[in-house]
Amino acid sequence: MGMNEASNIPLFTVFTPTFNRAHTLDRVYSSLQAQTCRDFEWVVVDDGSTDETPQLLEGWREEADFPIHYFRQENQGKHFAWNRGVQEAQGTLFTPIDSDDGCVPHALATFQRRWEEIPRQERGRFKGITCHAIDQNGALVGAEFPEDPLDLPEMDIRYVHGVTGDKWGFIRTEVLREFPMPEALPRRYMPESILWNRISRRYLTRFVNERLLRVWTDAPSMTRGHSPARNAPGNLLVTRVDLNEHGDYLMRHPRHLLRAGANYVRFSLHEGEGPPSQWRKLSGAPAHLAWGLGMVPGLLLYGRDRARFPNGRER
Repeated sequence: MGMNEASNIPLFTVFTPTFNRAHTLDRVYSSLQAQTCRDFEWVVVDDGSTDETPQLLEGWREEADFPIHYFRQENQGKHFAWNRGVQEAQGTLFTPIDSDDGCVPHALATFQRRWEEIPRQERGRFKGITCHAIDQNGALVGAEFPEDPLDLPEMDIRYVHGVTGDKWGFIRTEVLREFPMPEALPRRYMPESILWNRISRRYLTRFVNERLLRVWTDAPSMTRGHSPARNAPGNLLVTRVDLNEHGDYLMRHPRHLLRAGANYVRFSLHEGEGPPSQWRKLSGAPAHLAWGLGMVPGLLLYGRDRARFPNGRER
């Protein structure tokens, strides 16, 4: 019996935001059909697809032996779809999986086992569990964690341990309801790091060296070949939040502080914000220090972007 079956509340909400991915969504569906743990629901938020996604989901809802909840909205951006998914989720643990990925058959069962290894009275300190991805050939994407299990704020994995590559996991649904994705940029790219960094300041993550997500690294990128100016609004918001909210943390990691400052200058210039405006929108000594240190590298990055993409936001 699943942990929550007695109350008809699924343990997991598997969430997929999608936009015109009818040709890849079967990867998610097939992998959910194969799960050894059946204590889950699948929530799909369609961000205005114009392909056969509605018909596909209708057929799957009729044949699947697990609940599928399909919500369709006008095209607003993945961050809006994310917030809708969190709002509609009934599961205790929220597991996002992109519309072109899949997971191994024991993924949810492994998540459940590893979660139950944390004493119940301590789980409130944790956001959730994070594991690794493999590519279509079964090779690890990125690097492993230095220990298993490893309990840390998520920012430490990148800034202290330098672990790279696609990672995957679940987050307690109630934590995500504390930290909605910003909706300030309709139909624009919003990096998810803005969410993870904010959560990282309050909750731990348990990192485990399990390989549970399958990604297709040979798929064409949706952003490769695009001008950095195209996603400048979202990247600017993230760097500004990092400097204003996490500057004290970045001060302990100068390389990352300098990178954040340079990218803040770079994306501010793409948005037409000159140095006076950049300065006014920062608060605190760490943020202003990063801005000053990042001015020259940021100008150089902006100049490189303009040289490579003279038509601004165009491909």
